[in-house]
Amino acid sequence: MAKDIRTAYGEALLKYGADNRVVALDADVSSSTKSSLFGEKYPERFFNVGIAEANMTAMAAGFAAAGKIPFVNTFAAFLASLGMVAACSQGSYSKLGMKLMGAYGGLSDSFDGPSHQSVQDIAVMRTLPDFKVYVPSDEFQVDWLVKNAIQDAASPMYIRLSREAFPIIYKADTVFESGKGMVLREGGDITIIACGIMVGKALEAAAVLQEQGIDAAVIDMFCIKPLDRSLIMEYAHKTGAILTAEEHSVLGGLGGAVAETVCTGGMAVPMGFIGLADCHAECGPYGKLLHKYGLDAEAIVSKANSLFKMKGTGQL
Repeated sequence: MAKDIRTAYGEALLKYGADNRVVALDADVSSSTKSSLFGEKYPERFFNVGIAEANMTAMAAGFAAAGKIPFVNTFAAFLASLGMVAACSQGSYSKLGMKLMGAYGGLSDSFDGPSHQSVQDIAVMRTLPDFKVYVPSDEFQVDWLVKNAIQDAASPMYIRLSREAFPIIYKADTVFESGKGMVLREGGDITIIACGIMVGKALEAAAVLQEQGIDAAVIDMFCIKPLDRSLIMEYAHKTGAILTAEEHSVLGGLGGAVAETVCTGGMAVPMGFIGLADCHAECGPYGKLLHKYGLDAEAIVSKANSLFKMKGTGQL
């Protein structure tokens, strides 16, 4: 059975946190972010700063400047807002290796109030120069991302996590590489590029599309920045249509990054975007929210069919 993403993160931080350079900071939500697992074993390297997200991110800059590897833990909505001053002026401008771990990303906060839903964070964080931005699609990728964050100690990073369990896609020994997408399914008719929980839903949709006579490639673009531009252009040329799917606003996230790549690469192909429209997210049960905002396999199948019909018509 798949672990929820927050537990996979907490266990990975505990596993790799034996490195004495690692410190963890939390804004009084460690039982939710699961940074508490690290804190229980390494209390001398764990700092609960209280509900002071801006100060916590600034503290992380100080730790990074002193040679530590700070993992900064709180809800994604607050890292991408209250934490932005230090993330920009110290993490980005000063190139300090803070690791911002955005818990409860997307709609996964469910019931804590609309202010806790995070559907703009990818757009915000990918604009910061020198920041690397990741959105894992299963528990094994989370484990690798924590290990990679320690190995790539000098780079400021934003890693979006979730409260929920995602379908298992990879194996424990899968090899990942920063800046490289993962081709999970080959296809010649359309390319679905997804991240996070939408990767599993893209694979579901591809199976349905196959029954309908549409051969869909599926790419897990877990690394939003640096983006695998060459892979995007290869599949734009190969399939002639691209659909992106993300648990995020359609403005400025994965879809925006892919569209920028296709446009500047000189490739004119039909494109579609699965994500939230220009709106704030409501609260409610996670599955019902995903369905309400069209973040499911059914929506992917419908949009993929529309794009497939546009191929060769000259419509973009």
